[in-house]
Amino acid sequence: MRGKRMNEKGWPECAVIQEEGPYDDLDEDKGLSRRCQLVLAFLAFVLLFSTFCLIIWGASRPYKAQVVVKSLSMDDFYAGEGTDNTGVPTKLVTVNCSLKIDVYNPASTFGIHVTSSNINLKFLEIVIATGQLKKYYQPRKSHRSKSLILEGVKVPLYGAGAGLPLTDSGGSVPLTLEFDLITQGYVVGKLVRVKHNRQVSCQLVVDSSKSKAIKLSRSACTYG
Repeated sequence: MRGKRMNEKGWPECAVIQEEGPYDDLDEDKGLSRRCQLVLAFLAFVLLFSTFCLIIWGASRPYKAQVVVKSLSMDDFYAGEGTDNTGVPTKLVTVNCSLKIDVYNPASTFGIHVTSSNINLKFLEIVIATGQLKKYYQPRKSHRSKSLILEGVKVPLYGAGAGLPLTDSGGSVPLTLEFDLITQGYVVGKLVRVKHNRQVSCQLVVDSSKSKAIKLSRSACTYG
């Protein structure tokens, strides 16, 4: 036979087909594919967990703590002539009173941390006494009654002092009580938390000659 080479046993030799590349390239492709799968799995987990947290956060938003101002008791409330820290003559007022509030946590799945902004008692626009609710934890579906002290010592009234109907024999004084109730709940550890501010404003009239607690009706206050 022409054109074909014979080996030692008389059989024709066959051409050997060489591979175009080493097998290591295939292993590298498989390794890259596994890495892509791990990355995609991680991204899918992050997406699902974020969606879950967003749903939980949205479901917990309506559970805003409720607060009711129950009463205000005056221990001290008197005014006198004097001077401020710079020596300016003015009327000075001293106040010491007790405030009672009720707080309700309506959430059925998580507790809340409760505190407040400065609780201000005002005559016209001047803060004559202040206090604050210390931070505490309130379990789910629970009520808490809190008593707070508001006080102010020799607060200068300046021009507003002329309109203060307060004498040695007493007098009815219109006051405004203002504060924000601040609550924060951790729904899924510290990853999902809800925070609410409820603005409270109450109008009341105080007689300095009476120490009996002033009970406030719901219509006397607004709860934002």
